[in-house]
Amino acid sequence: MHKSNNANELFLGIDGGGSKSKAIIMNKSNEVLGTGIAGPGNPMHGFDQATNAITQSATLALIDAKLSHLNLCQLNAGVGLAGVNLPSLFDKMQAWQHPFKQMYLTTDLHIACLGAHQKEDGAVIISGTGSCGFSYIDTQTFIIGGHGFPQGDQASGAWFGFKAVEHVLLSLDGLIDVSLMNNLLLTKLGCKNSTALVEAIAGKDATYFAQLAHIVFDAADKGDKVAITIIQEGAEYIDSIARTLWNKKPARLSMIGGLTASLTPWLNTEVQTWLSAPKSAPEVGAVFFARNEAFKKHNNTTHK
Repeated sequence: MHKSNNANELFLGIDGGGSKSKAIIMNKSNEVLGTGIAGPGNPMHGFDQATNAITQSATLALIDAKLSHLNLCQLNAGVGLAGVNLPSLFDKMQAWQHPFKQMYLTTDLHIACLGAHQKEDGAVIISGTGSCGFSYIDTQTFIIGGHGFPQGDQASGAWFGFKAVEHVLLSLDGLIDVSLMNNLLLTKLGCKNSTALVEAIAGKDATYFAQLAHIVFDAADKGDKVAITIIQEGAEYIDSIARTLWNKKPARLSMIGGLTASLTPWLNTEVQTWLSAPKSAPEVGAVFFARNEAFKKHNNTTHK
């Protein structure tokens, strides 16, 4: 199949989350020509870090697509970011002197929903570095959760990692029983006591704690009751999000994010039956969003 490399027919799609930014370049035939991955793209955790990661992931996608004759300034980009559901961060990102021809900005939730349901109405539950629920039905958006770590984001990677650390510290103080998580966490971080552990985690962000989430699931797989209780608490939260979204009668409901495979088996049996596999990735949803916005902009211009 011939792959067009006409810049006017190519779109960048970027999904900027708490752990990484992923960019793709797609042509008008919906072929993915190239991909690129860089660091965290959530401006809540640092504006410069986010903008650098967005630019780097896009540049890497351009290289991967073997389109070195093109520059980012020739491409329209759909950019969906964690954190920009807060108006102040949306405005700051919108004011960014970006390197693209046009940047169409929205939330990571919106592009996840567009990708999961191939531009059709639906709802998504996200459990990655952060967590939340989102629906897009009859042009109406609805968000539940997504309040950020540590004040929210229950059942997210950051939350599970933090829960592991919290329990281990309490057990090292002799206040609660030791669990299998103790050895797993202390070995991973190379710590021998609570002081060393506190030094290791001091000032760390959501991305750091999300990298510790697997410790809870590893311990639960070995039958650790404390870890199982933590997972059950997280699963109940996801269940409640699912029920709230399902009551809005979406055509489809998908769960996405790095913890989906690990967490889904712990969900309520009925909730599991509601879930449909996402049709496309969030970065593909970002391309759908950008195309639609560019089309609307073109129409508005020609009809004036």
